[in-house]
Amino acid sequence: MENEELFAGEPDIAQLLTRETRTEDVNETTPLIDEADSLLHQPPPYLTNSQPKWRNPSIWWLLPFGVLFTLGIGGMAVPKINLIMSLICRDYLAEKTTQEPGFTYLPVIFGEHNPQCQIPQIQSLVAQFQLYLNLVAGILSALASPRLGHLSDRYGRTKMIALGAMGAVLNEVITVILATWPDRVSVNMLLLGAVMDGLGGSFTTAQALIHSYASDCTPTEKRSVAFGLFHGALFFGIAAGPGGAAFLIKHGGTLVVFYIALAFHVTFCLSVFFIVPESLSKDRQLAAREKHRMKIVDADSPKWYSWRVWNPMKLITPLAILMPAVGKPSVLFPNRRGASPALRRNIMLLAAIDTAVFGVALGTMQVIIIYAGYMFNWGSVESSLFVAIINVVRVVNLFLVLPLISRFFRTPCKEDGTIRGSDTLDVVLIRASIIFDILGYIGYALSKTPSVMIISGVVASLGGMGSAILQSSLTKHVPHERIGQMLGATGLLHALARVIAPTIFNLIYSLTVATLPETVFVALAAVFGVAFLMSLLIRSHVTLEDGSSADISVEEDADEHDRLLL
Repeated sequence: MENEELFAGEPDIAQLLTRETRTEDVNETTPLIDEADSLLHQPPPYLTNSQPKWRNPSIWWLLPFGVLFTLGIGGMAVPKINLIMSLICRDYLAEKTTQEPGFTYLPVIFGEHNPQCQIPQIQSLVAQFQLYLNLVAGILSALASPRLGHLSDRYGRTKMIALGAMGAVLNEVITVILATWPDRVSVNMLLLGAVMDGLGGSFTTAQALIHSYASDCTPTEKRSVAFGLFHGALFFGIAAGPGGAAFLIKHGGTLVVFYIALAFHVTFCLSVFFIVPESLSKDRQLAAREKHRMKIVDADSPKWYSWRVWNPMKLITPLAILMPAVGKPSVLFPNRRGASPALRRNIMLLAAIDTAVFGVALGTMQVIIIYAGYMFNWGSVESSLFVAIINVVRVVNLFLVLPLISRFFRTPCKEDGTIRGSDTLDVVLIRASIIFDILGYIGYALSKTPSVMIISGVVASLGGMGSAILQSSLTKHVPHERIGQMLGATGLLHALARVIAPTIFNLIYSLTVATLPETVFVALAAVFGVAFLMSLLIRSHVTLEDGSSADISVEEDADEHDRLLL
C-alpha cells in the first residue's frame, strides 16, 4: 500500500501496482518489475503506429533542426578561435609593455588581421587556453553524458536533447557578450561558458542522444545510413557554417556571425522540445521510470555524504556496459545468456576505435586551424574556406556514397530482436575509413604549401563515414532497450577523449610549434595506425550464444550497474 500511495499520481503506474500484487506468495514488487520488463521489450517504435502517421517519430523530423544546430557550431568555430587569439594577443602585448617600457605595438582589433599576433609565443598561449576550455567542458560532459543517456531511457530522447542543448545556448550567450564588448570582458569568461556547455553534456552527448533517437526510429540494417545522415548533418554544418561565416565576415563584420549562431542554437533547442515527436512511447518511459524507482526503494540508497556517492570511480561506472560478462547474464543481457567472447571483444574494440576516430579527431580540429593559420598566414576567411572544403567532401561521402553502398551491398536482416553484431560490410568500411584518416594526417605533417594542406584534408575527410558505422555497429551488439545506455557510455568516452586528446596534442603543439610544428600530426597518424590494427581483430556476424548456461542470479546481476549509478 505504501508504494500505491507513492505513485498514486500516475494512473498507469498505480494500475501496475494493483495487479496481482496482493497475493500472499508473491513479493509486492515482482509483478510490477515483470510487467515493466514486458513493456521495455515491446517492438521498436518504427514497427508500431500508435500515432497519426504524420506524427510518427522519424529521423526526418530531427535532421533539419540538427542542421541548424551544426551550422551554428560550424559558423562560430573559426571566429571564436580568432576572438580568443586576439584577446590573448592583446593581453600578452600589454603585459610585455609593462616589462619592457620601450616596447610599443599596434592596437589589436578583433575581426581584423593582426600580423603581430602570428608569433610562436601567442600560438602557444592560445593552444594552452584551448586546452583549459576542453578540460573544463570535457570533464563536466563526461560526468553528464551517462546520466543524460539513462534519463533519456526514462523520460524520452527529445527532452534530454533539448536540456543538453541549453548548455550550448548559455555558452554561446557568453561568447556573444565577449565578442560584443571585448574591451570590457576578460577572455577568461569563456571558461564559464565551457562550464555551461559541459553541464549540458556538450555536443558529444547531443550526438549520442540523437543517435539513440535514430535507433528508436530505424530498422537495424538502415541504422548506419541514419547515423551517417546525422554525421553528414554535423559535417554539413561544419562545412557550410564556415563558408557562410566567411561571407558574413567579408560583408557584414564578425559580430553578426555570433548572433546568427546563437539564434540557430536557440531554434534547435525550442524545436526539439516543442515540435519533434518523441521516439519512446509513454508506456516504455513509464515502465523504465517505474523500474528505476523500485530499484531506488530496494537498493538502500546512500546518503549524500556517503563515499558511495562521491567515489571518483563512479565516473567510469557507466563503462561497465562496454564490458559484458562472458557466459552469464550481465548488464547488457540480463534475461538471457551472456555475451560470447567474440561479441564481448567486438564491443570493446568498436568502442575503443570509435573513441579514437570520432573523439580524438574532432577534438584536435582546433589544432589544425591554428596550425594552418601559423604555417600559411591564413586569416578567418581562408581558415573558414579550408574547413568548408574538407567538410563538403564529408557531407557528400555521408549523404551520397554511404547510402549508395548500403543500398547495393547490404543484406536486409529480420527484425526479431536477435543480436547479430556487425556485418561484413561494416567491418570493411571501418578499416577503409581508418586508412583514409592515416593518409590524411600524414599529409598534414608533410604539407609545405596550402594546396597540399587542402588535399590532405580532403583525403582525411573520406574517412568521415567511419564514425557513423562504428556507432551503428555498437547498437547492433546490444538489445534495443539498452541502446540509450550504450550510446551514453560512448558519449562518456567521447567526453573523456575531449579531455585527454586535446590535453596531449595541444601540449605537443605548444612545445614543438617553434621547432617542429608537424610533430602533432605524426602523433595523430600513429593513433589511427593503432586503431587500424585493432580493427583487424573485429569479427563480423557474431552472436550472443556461446553454449554456456547462466548460473548466477539474473535479476541481481542485471541491476548491479543501475545500483552503482543511484
